[in-house]
Amino acid sequence: MGYVIRPVTADEWKRLKELRLAALADPVARVAFTETLDAAAGQPDAFWQRRALSPDEGGAALTFVGVAEDGGWGGMVVVLVEEDQEVPQTHVVGVYVRPEHRGTGLARELFAAAIGWSWDLVDPVVERVRLWVHEANPRAEALYRSLGFVATGRTMADPKDAAALEREMALSRGGGQRDASQG
Repeated sequence: MGYVIRPVTADEWKRLKELRLAALADPVARVAFTETLDAAAGQPDAFWQRRALSPDEGGAALTFVGVAEDGGWGGMVVVLVEEDQEVPQTHVVGVYVRPEHRGTGLARELFAAAIGWSWDLVDPVVERVRLWVHEANPRAEALYRSLGFVATGRTMADPKDAAALEREMALSRGGGQRDASQG
């Protein structure tokens, strides 16, 4: 199955909202999200419109989607620029692939776009890409490791369940695969 990987445009906020709500409703995927379905569903249209804006349009993040041959959105990944850290970095959040698109390579393609975009930034020049993975999500952790991400040793409690942990993983510039679609 082939996909076109591209950033969401501002006028696609309704499709972005639908995909995010699908992610939060998915019993397998929702462990990875700190937001609840009820909280997201209750957001006003203006929230979703802002979320669809790219950094060039004044948004806080860039969302890449994988568009299937039939025009449906098979998945997404969101990338935030974090300039206020010790090391300029991007933070990958909101990773989701619909169940019927899992195992097709879509997640790798989405990560290739997110990582490539991160390395192409010139202001700031990003030194690493980071993410958090829930301890109950070994499939995602295996994917991230296969892309060159390594555990940093940092952990935090899951905001929804203080008894559960999330682990930070990072990919350093020059320290892992430049082309996440390989491997």
